Amino acid sequence: MMKPDLDQFKFRDEEKAEDIIKEIEEADEEIKLMHVCGTHQDTLVKHGLQPMLEKAGVEIIQGPGCPVCVTTQREIEEMIKLAEEGITITVFGDMINVPGLDKTLSEVRSEGADVEIVYSIDDAVELAQKREDEIVFMSVGFETTVPATASVIANGPPENFSILSCNRVIPPALEAILEMGEVDLDGLIEPGHVSTIIGTKPYEPFSEKYSIPQVVAGFEPLDLLLSVLMLLRQVQESRSEVENEYGRVVKEEGNPKALEVIEKVFKPRDVKWRGFPEIPESGLKLKEKYEQYEARKKFSDILKPLKDQDFGEP
Repeated sequence: MMKPDLDQFKFRDEEKAEDIIKEIEEADEEIKLMHVCGTHQDTLVKHGLQPMLEKAGVEIIQGPGCPVCVTTQREIEEMIKLAEEGITITVFGDMINVPGLDKTLSEVRSEGADVEIVYSIDDAVELAQKREDEIVFMSVGFETTVPATASVIANGPPENFSILSCNRVIPPALEAILEMGEVDLDGLIEPGHVSTIIGTKPYEPFSEKYSIPQVVAGFEPLDLLLSVLMLLRQVQESRSEVENEYGRVVKEEGNPKALEVIEKVFKPRDVKWRGFPEIPESGLKLKEKYEQYEARKKFSDILKPLKDQDFGEP
């Protein structure tokens, strides 16, 4: 089957979906794939794709694709500690109920701490502009959201504003999973959103080193089905390449301007992920030039008791 003209493709076309499923079934090949994006999981579940693919011999497991899910107890406890010391903290709504050691940010807020829900870092900056007290933004997310944070820091936010950097990057985590070799995978479905920023090149070393097929996929049902078919073909043809199903959005070079501002403001750091041991250079921290906006440095006296605490994580 020729790859369809994506400009003419209807990404929720039931007839096309049935054709792709049929071709996957006729291949008569059992394969195990992993995606690393929570939105891909949503598409699989919402549109009932998972049972259809399993029936066709395709198992898709979840990788570390949710930035909220991989945020550690230590990071939650850091925010709780700041809030309990009277500092206003700002977080995305999906962080409010993530457990720390024995409580959540929602519970801390109910006890009287100033925990504000924001929809973007811009909301947190606006709050800092209106108030004189210290405002800390919990900067969570993969490469997709990092450019916005980097841009704010590069442009010089108010002096009473800082971030607790909990940002992570995907490629080192993928390599850690492949290096561990605990899961026998036939292919990777790479995240579309992240890839709009980093492009496709960062994935190429994995295909070369670990001989694993990879496809960058979009988020419509047919995006996912096509990506599975493309991976299946690679397996059958004994190829290990990075292919781009999401070419209408993702470019090989990614977004150079976004990458430039990330490089300007952040540098890599070794961090743990919830459920994973420490992964080298999989996190980000502010460069020395911008350290005055790093909450861990700004409030080191408050956070010092947590520095050597064992949180029981891998």
